[in-house]
Amino acid sequence: MDFDKEFDASGLSCPLPIVKTKKSLADMGPGQVLKVVATDPGSVADMQAFTEQTGHALLATNTENSKHVFYIRKKA
Repeated sequence: MDFDKEFDASGLSCPLPIVKTKKSLADMGPGQVLKVVATDPGSVADMQAFTEQTGHALLATNTENSKHVFYIRKKA
């Protein structure tokens, strides 16, 4: 999947992956896609809740080599 910016939250524990994802999205334009890589198992549920609460779109989620990868489109 194409993305405009990538943030690696590997090694960070809750709530830091969400806090830093929010900061990364703040620097992006509407409609741009952020790729987030996280190792915290709780990030799967956290990213789902974060995108639902903020109105951003969680385009895809998958796990690669024990890392959770999320693609989030910034709301317009």
